[in-house]
Amino acid sequence: MKTVGDWLALAQTSLSDSDSPRADAELLLMHVLDVNRAWLYTWPEKTLTESQQDSLDALLARRIEGHPIAHLTGVREFWSLPLRVAPSTLIPRPDTETLIEWVLDLDLPKSARVIDLGTGTGAIALAMKSEYPSWTVEAVEFDADACALANLNASRLELDIHVIHGSWFEHVAGRFDLIVSNPPYIDPEDSHLSEGDVRFEPASALVAAQSGLADLFHIIDQAPDYLKPGGWLLLEHGYDQADDVCDYLRQKGFDNVQNRCDLGGNPRISGGQLPGASE
Repeated sequence: MKTVGDWLALAQTSLSDSDSPRADAELLLMHVLDVNRAWLYTWPEKTLTESQQDSLDALLARRIEGHPIAHLTGVREFWSLPLRVAPSTLIPRPDTETLIEWVLDLDLPKSARVIDLGTGTGAIALAMKSEYPSWTVEAVEFDADACALANLNASRLELDIHVIHGSWFEHVAGRFDLIVSNPPYIDPEDSHLSEGDVRFEPASALVAAQSGLADLFHIIDQAPDYLKPGGWLLLEHGYDQADDVCDYLRQKGFDNVQNRCDLGGNPRISGGQLPGASE
């Protein structure tokens, strides 16, 4: 049987095609051994049991095939929250934290009512609730399995959000101080759909018609009917869609239209404010 250090070195070499071979190997070890990263470097000479090595080798083989680390471990951290993930949902990504940072900059009521459309794992809704416990946070999700997963994450994290099973505003009532969404925005013809983690994620959470803009435009069309005067709409979109999204927000009467860049410096989140004094 190999030691922890031996397996880590072997796995790192085997994952040379990965963008992060060392981190991938560490995450698999931490998952199977149920330890933290510090433990790995404190006890590299520990010998793996046969069962542990078999589990690690099986996971490594799947990672070499391209399966996302998040699917192999069942967990992805977002905004410091450990979220359960599954093939039925989009895997939360660090770039989406740009949206949460913008939310924190908004001057919203202490008892704001907010909603996350297309919540998936519940990542955005749960991040907002973790920052503002006094907010009423709702979340909409079309896929029933994803709804169940978002509810599971809310329960595990002891964060009280209300998950609605439906399509966008279909079963939503009342008006909100803030509407946020990370909807499907990839062009069906985009070559990136055959690369990386997205190969293993549901197309329904990734792809939209009209060159990826259909769902973004639908939300912008409907949002004024569900926002309070002075309320905000924030949307994640593709790296090359900011101009189209901002232009459409202005066409639909939004003020203060602007965007924020992701970790790679690409305009990733665009938003605007409904005219009128906030309540």
